[in-house]
Amino acid sequence: MKAAELKDLSVEELSRKAGELRENLFNLKIRRRAGTLESVSDVTKNKRDLARILTLLTQKQNTSKAARKAAKPAENKS
Repeated sequence: MKAAELKDLSVEELSRKAGELRENLFNLKIRRRAGTLESVSDVTKNKRDLARILTLLTQKQNTSKAARKAAKPAENKS
């Protein structure tokens, strides 16, 4: 998954994708322990994709908080 593709998604879509990746990562880890995982690199790819999504989620949430914080003092002054 490319970061550019993820930037276009909304916070809700990113949260949903993060949940799906967490489930998938859990299943991959179980398969690795059981010895049925064909490619260990799938775990690494999944972890990186999850990290990308969580980073974007944090950035988008902080941006929205900053926008609300900047708008709040303007409302109180009026």
